[in-house]
Amino acid sequence: MLKDKFNLTNEENKMIFQVALRSHTMSAPYCWEKMQALAFVYTMIPVINKLYPDKKDRIEGYRRHWELFNTTPSVAGFITGLVTSMERQGAENPRFDKSAISAVKSSLMGPFAGIGDSIFQSTLRVIAMGIGLSLSAGGNILGPIAFLLLYNIPAAFVRFIGPYVGYSLGSKFMNDAAESGVMSFITKSASTVGLMTVGAMTATMVSMKIGYVFNVGGAEQSIQEMLDMIFPNLLPLLLTLFCFKLLNKKVKPTVLIFSLMAVAIFGTWIGIF
Repeated sequence: MLKDKFNLTNEENKMIFQVALRSHTMSAPYCWEKMQALAFVYTMIPVINKLYPDKKDRIEGYRRHWELFNTTPSVAGFITGLVTSMERQGAENPRFDKSAISAVKSSLMGPFAGIGDSIFQSTLRVIAMGIGLSLSAGGNILGPIAFLLLYNIPAAFVRFIGPYVGYSLGSKFMNDAAESGVMSFITKSASTVGLMTVGAMTATMVSMKIGYVFNVGGAEQSIQEMLDMIFPNLLPLLLTLFCFKLLNKKVKPTVLIFSLMAVAIFGTWIGIF
């Protein structure tokens, strides 16, 4: 039924069906280094293996998706479907700029996270929980069952249908963009939005504050307050850039994580942080 609705060939339908199933694993193998990257790679394995017969191209494809990705799992399917259409475009057209794939992923994960969180986490889950609790308060066994069904049925449906919608829209969109010559503009714009997303994540998710306070003429002066007046979130920015520098020098993420933990504990102990 979905094959006919989205005008897919048997080959495309089989590939998107695998993507739709694997998209359900988003956030299952979650890690703080690259968040949902492992799940995204796992989702794209059937696509990469189908489109790229050469082993070198496959390895490049795996590496292309082994990068930071994080969005609401329920709406991630649309992005995997869109990326699948771009991968097909890249496999069929040697002139296709594959860096656009990463740029589009980075630019979409933030807005889709906002949409997904608003619909599923802040609205649907609250409504389903309210109905479930009202039933449970009266001793009705249907309370938890109603909550699970009311939330998971729509969420699972969107997860499954998302790759089909993303692939269907993406194929036409990518063909039109390639013919009109606007792909370079899209790539540049998406890269800019992606960098803005990473910058916002740095400011909100990375925390580093100087706790040391010194006296000047009998008045206490906080170094952190001085830094915030000059350049808010300067220390999180410098810490992030420093970590990127070490990662580029092939420092292992686990070594970096434990080193930061040790520095944080020692710095807090002596009163710097």
